[in-house]
Amino acid sequence: MTHNPARRLVTREASRPWKLLFARQGALAAAIALTAAIVLPPAPAAAQNVPDGEWHAIGRDAANTKYSPLDRITADNFADLQIAWRWTSLSRAVAARNDRIRPGQFKAVPLMAGGLVYVSTALGQVAALDAGTGETVWTYDPRIYDDLDRPPNMGWHHRGVSYWEDDESDDARIFIASHDLRLVALDARTGARYADFGTGGYVDLTQGFDREIDASRMTYSSPVAIAGDSVIVGSIVADGRITLREASPGDVRAYDARTGEMKWIFHTIPQGDEFGADSWQNESWRYSGHSNVWSYMAVDEELGYVYLPTGTPSNDWYGGMRPGDNLFAESIVAVDAETGERMWHFQAIHHGLWDWDFPTGPNLLDITVDGRPVRAIAQVSKQGFTYVFDRVTGEPVWPIEERPVPQGNVPGEWYSPTQPFPTKPAPFDRQGITPDDLIDFTPELRAEALEIVNSRARFGPIFSPPVVRGAEVPFIQVPGAGGGANWQGSAVDVETGRLFVSSSTTLIVVEVVPFAPPATVGYFTDPWGVGLSGPRGLPLFQPPYKRVTAIDLNTGDHAWMTPHGDGPRYHPELRHLNLPPLGGGGGLSSGPLVTPTLLIMNHGGRGFAEAAGAIESTGDAGADAARLMAASARTISAYDKDTGEHLGSVRLPGIPGGNPITYLHDGRQFLVVAVGSGGADAELIALTLP
Repeated sequence: MTHNPARRLVTREASRPWKLLFARQGALAAAIALTAAIVLPPAPAAAQNVPDGEWHAIGRDAANTKYSPLDRITADNFADLQIAWRWTSLSRAVAARNDRIRPGQFKAVPLMAGGLVYVSTALGQVAALDAGTGETVWTYDPRIYDDLDRPPNMGWHHRGVSYWEDDESDDARIFIASHDLRLVALDARTGARYADFGTGGYVDLTQGFDREIDASRMTYSSPVAIAGDSVIVGSIVADGRITLREASPGDVRAYDARTGEMKWIFHTIPQGDEFGADSWQNESWRYSGHSNVWSYMAVDEELGYVYLPTGTPSNDWYGGMRPGDNLFAESIVAVDAETGERMWHFQAIHHGLWDWDFPTGPNLLDITVDGRPVRAIAQVSKQGFTYVFDRVTGEPVWPIEERPVPQGNVPGEWYSPTQPFPTKPAPFDRQGITPDDLIDFTPELRAEALEIVNSRARFGPIFSPPVVRGAEVPFIQVPGAGGGANWQGSAVDVETGRLFVSSSTTLIVVEVVPFAPPATVGYFTDPWGVGLSGPRGLPLFQPPYKRVTAIDLNTGDHAWMTPHGDGPRYHPELRHLNLPPLGGGGGLSSGPLVTPTLLIMNHGGRGFAEAAGAIESTGDAGADAARLMAASARTISAYDKDTGEHLGSVRLPGIPGGNPITYLHDGRQFLVVAVGSGGADAELIALTLP
């Protein structure tokens, strides 16, 4: 087995021979030396051009803090919030008259700038609304659904638009990259498309690659990044059943915000003699794909850096045709926003086999560690780790150790003998599973849980590899591919340096099956990783099933953790036990929103199932559990950000799918969130105090 000697290289100078000091054993010492040579004036991470009462990006600012300084909604009055206005998504009318269109969950995160709220729909439409009344000001509908039955990957869904403004020219634009594989710039005041942007008013995102792509497997559903006058675009490359080793690359590209001209391309799979290409052995960089940025990014506007959280290479669960560490897959890559030049990188997973792509943008914040100010970047992950670096140099704030991990025996596979483990902070969610983790509310339930595992799977630590179906008993993968942190991400308190992470504990069993010729990928999962249910419709393992964790990034220590949501405590098998909240109920946890006094999150309503009387058994324990947990999902909740104490919840007319935002308009603080699904009850809901 051959290893890339530059596995831990982190700076743009790493291709020079002396920079091999940055290899695994010497990364920290070399990074410290490099840091000493760089002198930059201190500047707060949240020093972005966003007025206090507005919300300009998916994370409010380019630093992705999800922090607002507004303080009119407090612990004392949160429960008094009332619906101020409701806006019906444009997608509902389309779905009502077209049976073949099935929009998914309304998960867009709205923006607010200059008195207008901007939002995309599950179908890639855009609307601008009056921030005070919710009345429609303008709409844009490219009618993508006329020619497309279902976008690849997850179908009809979209997470939001991006806002750019130029004070000198009094120009403000809304950008959307959507399922029609186009980047469009709209006049933020009128919704008109700019005729001189790109070609005919849009940029064709199928063009500009240096390799052949399969456009039928590509789509766009996340907000683009804005860095100065650059619009930086990632992509989604469908990672379902893949039989051929040739796949579209996940290259990141930047475009001029005024003209649409492409400024640069960053190869997330290095090509030819580019740095990192030798980590794709057998010249597998020629045909391997993905390693894409499917979620959103973060930008340090003063440094001029954009931070790319990349995903898994093709295919997710088998990599025998791409031996080696596979840079820059599953990495954080800092690039110059004007040139696309790599400044530093860190690979979190070598030769990924677990679909643990980075699902969310990193957070930028300023902290003080052992008396030393650090301009930090924190990246949370599906596997439950938080990676913390100096965002200027890429130096880890606390050591990250390469530790041995289990090895597999899938024919033709290449395994990395080690993976990076942060020494701080501690994981924010469960990693791996042992018999001690099984459900133990009663001895009978524990015995049934143990029987389920012994009959279908086996325990194992994190990074336990997939196995060939029928050849050996599969491991339980914890977290599963949808567990840990997800696209909703984390938030920071810019005043204290705390990071708030919402996460879900999930597990799957992964078995691969051989693909016969003419397939050129040896193995893949069919079906995708399979969930493993516990006894009587309950989870297999102990709570919490969802949680929110506060991490002090000045020390690397957890400040508190609390279950988020009731979970199955009203299940017919448990309700007589009078259990406290167990966490869970209704989809993925939302991204946190932080204010000077509150931590606000979707879902998590406590006691709503019981108060609604929704505890009568239907005779189907599994159906009862789902119904009862969903009762607390139609809520938005507040926590004391210092202690984690649950302060109360407000009922919503539907299950929220996008992160909440807040803004100030005419002296009133609003809390706005998307709820429902695109084809039935999709609405934007605005709450405010009476």
